[in-house]
Amino acid sequence: MLPAHLRSLSGADREVRLEVPGEPTQALVLDALEARYPMLRGTIRDPKTRRRRAFVRFFACQQDLSHDDPDKPLPGEVADGTEPFLVVGAMAGG
Repeated sequence: MLPAHLRSLSGADREVRLEVPGEPTQALVLDALEARYPMLRGTIRDPKTRRRRAFVRFFACQQDLSHDDPDKPLPGEVADGTEPFLVVGAMAGG
């Protein structure tokens, strides 16, 4: 699932289903997302370091996965499609 500003930018629906080869990881899911929606390159991850942008968070199965290793396998529920992998724009400001 994508936040509204990234849906507007990409033209994607709220929920995007992706085919990922092998065991899904954050890196593989984001690679597949950026391949389908190239305009998202650089918005979720830094294009050079491929590290998560500071104001983007990742959640799945009621867990904050934002600080997990991008190559760590995602929970099985995400892999089998019963739970979404959420990309969330962090709130900031006063």
